[in-house]
Amino acid sequence: MKREKRIDELIAELCPDGVEYKPLGDVCVIKNGKDYKSFSEGTFPVYGSGGIMTYVDRYVYDKPTVLIPRKGSIENLFYVDVPFWNVDTVFYTEIKTDVVFPKYLYYYMTTVDFSRLNNAGGVPSLTQTGLYRVSVAVPPLAVQKEIVRILDGFTGLIDELEAELVARRKQFEQYREKLLTFGDEVERKSLGEIAEIIRGGNLQKNDFTETGTPCVHYGQIYTHFGLWSKKVLTYVNSGKAVNQRFANPGDLIMAVTSETVEDVCKCFAWIGDTPVAVSGHTAIIRHNQNPQFLSCYFHSTTFIKQKRKLAHGVKVIEVTPEKLKEIKIPVPPLEDQKRIVTIFEKFDALCNDETSGLVAEIAARKKQYEYYREKLLTFKRKETA
Repeated sequence: MKREKRIDELIAELCPDGVEYKPLGDVCVIKNGKDYKSFSEGTFPVYGSGGIMTYVDRYVYDKPTVLIPRKGSIENLFYVDVPFWNVDTVFYTEIKTDVVFPKYLYYYMTTVDFSRLNNAGGVPSLTQTGLYRVSVAVPPLAVQKEIVRILDGFTGLIDELEAELVARRKQFEQYREKLLTFGDEVERKSLGEIAEIIRGGNLQKNDFTETGTPCVHYGQIYTHFGLWSKKVLTYVNSGKAVNQRFANPGDLIMAVTSETVEDVCKCFAWIGDTPVAVSGHTAIIRHNQNPQFLSCYFHSTTFIKQKRKLAHGVKVIEVTPEKLKEIKIPVPPLEDQKRIVTIFEKFDALCNDETSGLVAEIAARKKQYEYYREKLLTFKRKETA
């Protein structure tokens, strides 16, 4: 490809004998972060190991830098080219720009296996001493800048796709609210009138196996499942499955305990071909409506307002099956429910399908970026006398 040819030509011209490698300490100075809590609110971002925490009225550094978490998410690097402050769990770097182009250093450091530098048994941690020993390939600046130009093209496209995905998901939510808002012409019924609510079983995480009877743990409802699913993540052996509660195809599986009111009652429609064993802290909703329509409704603003009134608890938030029966559900004709679901399926495929749509496109572009990053940042080492 043209991009590879351009790099090869530059390397052949500027470093035909290979590329010199230097310790990180030769290309930058690593500085500690400091507390920000005594500062006033302002416009300068404060970075922690997870990203921007807040904004304050002063900055610690105003030149391009690579931020490296000192503790916690040690591989979660940031490139920052605006004035900023950073807390004490993050290092910042004063880069020697006559040696290395700042954005090049960022891309190169994202290829480093920081887990090998971890010096702690609990929370992952890095030290300045360990980081200073990291070996960095330092080709001529012209090569560095060309590599940055190419990789920026990939990351820019990924950023655009991710921004479009966010916009599409927001559009989906708005459209969902519109489609699930009904007038007086649509009958309302309590959930108890249209469904049987069954408590989940006693399945535990340590019961999981690689094969066997498909199962759903309530924690997975928060982290994995969307509006509906045909596949599970985990299985349980047949002996353990005998005494479990099962969701049938078409049932809804709802998490009825959570740490927050926002998460409690998150659910999905099980539309697979076989029954699945279900863990505790759940409700299995067996009904006579369109399962995907009901799942969409249980993610709507109207339902969220109702569940807030029924949720109770402090450390653990719960909505009991008996209380769930009181929820009022709009019940349009089944053919109307199916029509609404058809529209939702198109949006869902665009926004969430890992094999097609924007999610698949983003995944493919990230793989492409990682491939070229590794290829472009792998050099023949220059022999030293």
